Amino acid sequence: MVDIHSHILPGIDDGAQTMDEAIAMAKAAVDEGITTIIATPHHHNGKYNNPSTTVTAAVRQLNEQLEHHHIPLTVLTGQEIRIHGDFLENWEQGDILSLCGETPYILIEFPSDHVPRYANQLLFELQLKGLTPVIAHPERNAEIIEKPDRLYELVQKGVLTQVTAASVAGRFGKNIQKFSMQLIEANWAHLIASDAHNLTSRSFQLRAAYDVIDREFGLDAVYFFQENAELLVNGQTVYRDEPVRIKKKKFLGLF
Repeated sequence: MVDIHSHILPGIDDGAQTMDEAIAMAKAAVDEGITTIIATPHHHNGKYNNPSTTVTAAVRQLNEQLEHHHIPLTVLTGQEIRIHGDFLENWEQGDILSLCGETPYILIEFPSDHVPRYANQLLFELQLKGLTPVIAHPERNAEIIEKPDRLYELVQKGVLTQVTAASVAGRFGKNIQKFSMQLIEANWAHLIASDAHNLTSRSFQLRAAYDVIDREFGLDAVYFFQENAELLVNGQTVYRDEPVRIKKKKFLGLF
């Protein structure tokens, strides 16, 4: 399997803190069935800054260690970039990485409590540059939960979303799990990823998530998400189905 969102690089954000922790996470990823993982440390989120040069060097070092320890996992470069006003300028300066460094896909995080007013325009401008924005964990964004049409508008315009495996597996509670299921059912979700930070409170959970998806939507849905992750890593066009608007009252039933 391919995991497109992780915090496995040691000592640069709130993920793995040491190389030993990163190696332990790598072993756990392999046990989970993951063969390729994109390292996506936080960037420009007000606390952590991890420009492209930092990430590239850290990924190279981790891959060397994994090879030394005979761990069959390939780590690729990426970032989880908080949306900000200078995004386009930072992209032009080479500060920002697309996923795997060469694909058109770029992993973007909103603040947890709202969607900035300029988000639609910025994401559109990124698309004009040939990039495909992937919104990280929209199921945990307070404004999207309250006003789901904010996400519907973006998905309709070609923006992709990545739902967190732990959300699907119920690790963030029943409400977030239910919302995640509704996003999948309405074709608003395109990728499932771990967003793993450690092996305790924020572990991989990919297998558990796919078990839930298999039970609720069938094996075809599992293959849809797994194949999309592989397509993304290869820089190919991911599958997407026409999004269906969900009535507000269904979302109000969350709480």
